[in-house]
Amino acid sequence: MKNYPLWKATLVILVISLAIIFSLPSLLYKENSNNWFFDNKINLGLDLQGGSYLLLEVQTEVLMQEELNNISDSIQLIARGLQTNIINIISEEDEIQLRFSNNDKLEEIREKFKNNYRNVNVTINNNTMKIVINEIFKKNIKESAIKQSLEIVRKRIDESGTKEPLIQRSGKKRILLQLPGIKDPERIKELLGTTAKLTFHMIDDDDTISLKANRAPFGKIIVADFYNPEIKYLVEKKSRVGGENLVDAKASFDPQEGHAVSFRFDTTGAQKFGKATSENVGKRFAVILDGVVITAPVINTAITGGSGIITGNFTSQEAADLSVLLRAGALPAPLSIIEERSVGPGLGADSIASGKIAAIIGMICVCIFMILIYGVFGLLANLSLLANLFIIVSLLGTIGATLTLPGIAGIVLTIGIAVDANVLVFERIKEEANKTTSALEAVKNGFDKALSTILDANITTLIAALLLFVFGSGPIKGFSITLSLGVLASMFTAIMFTNFLIYLWFNFSNKKEINL
Repeated sequence: MKNYPLWKATLVILVISLAIIFSLPSLLYKENSNNWFFDNKINLGLDLQGGSYLLLEVQTEVLMQEELNNISDSIQLIARGLQTNIINIISEEDEIQLRFSNNDKLEEIREKFKNNYRNVNVTINNNTMKIVINEIFKKNIKESAIKQSLEIVRKRIDESGTKEPLIQRSGKKRILLQLPGIKDPERIKELLGTTAKLTFHMIDDDDTISLKANRAPFGKIIVADFYNPEIKYLVEKKSRVGGENLVDAKASFDPQEGHAVSFRFDTTGAQKFGKATSENVGKRFAVILDGVVITAPVINTAITGGSGIITGNFTSQEAADLSVLLRAGALPAPLSIIEERSVGPGLGADSIASGKIAAIIGMICVCIFMILIYGVFGLLANLSLLANLFIIVSLLGTIGATLTLPGIAGIVLTIGIAVDANVLVFERIKEEANKTTSALEAVKNGFDKALSTILDANITTLIAALLLFVFGSGPIKGFSITLSLGVLASMFTAIMFTNFLIYLWFNFSNKKEINL
């Protein structure tokens, strides 16, 4: 093309062509399409397609109670070794008090205990020992639990197949979830409401007296059966192997037991499991999930391969859900639902319709204004505006962005930004046309002199959008993303594409002067 660099023309045609192609998945999306091309589309947010909003709270007080129980067990074990009796144990929020029959060996007990627990404060008053968890250790435990819970929630949601969920921390110990398009929120709540703490314990079938009296001796606990709570098991308190050693779990089918979950341990877990089963052939072991026994099989032979199968009258869905939970890992503490909201797809459809109407009205008004004020140049600016929208849609689809109502607002705003850039260029061209007789020279000078103003304005907007993204959350981030992409697209279309169209028009129309 005369007077226009070939590399610029090639770049413009390539970018606009790719923008149109990559915007098609979002514009022509087909539900349940198996075509990979249509997977690169814009995902609709909670406010546009409906879904579930959940606010969860990590029950860190349960975690602190477990820590106090471990401290109590450790003290009792030391006291037994020194033949000292504990009369009473009182546990509170972050402290535990143990009253002994005498204070003869309390100092020795404290010294031995402090060798294992350095993050507690131990005081002795007469025959009472008071143990308080220090603030730094308590804060570290809670902070670690929040971070671990956030990661496990993310794994569970990803395993469930939910697309584009928003999962983020909210406050000190809360987790915010936005799950667009969720049609079965109850299943999600079940997945998140289950701690999924899996442990394997040996069963003591010999001590029937303690079991009948419902009083577990030291080092043992009584656990109920999941399917029949009246059935109780006396098991070792310390597990032989835990869920933290699992590396895989998946739903399977056992010809005799029906739906089941097969699992595989890591090297450490396989060694522990193999040792436990080889030493206890002919005895029963309990598979305990969240404090209840789901199965209690007899060890017929040593299991040294590091894999096994859990049966328990599961349905197909229950087996699948349990495998998801085991793969994701156990929550360090239970989660409670603080707030729950559902957005219906009808409301989302109304929001989409309103967004479309706003965008269309804005486009029409801008197009009419540009044609009335700038004539043919205004028509070229409108084509540039259309290309701008194609670029935005293609970029959002390519990165798999989630579009929300604020995101639509960002797109509508970029329409004005794109027009503003073209207006600056056209006004500069008008000024240059009064100084020179060459139309193409006026166009070139107009674009060159408007460039710095366009860059200054758009870079300032990009900085503001970056700050919104860094310090904002949820919808604000969505707005900042669409605004940033829109600004980048408008700079390209105003500086490159509009320039290309004007040169193209002059070459085909043979116009020698500019009418603005």
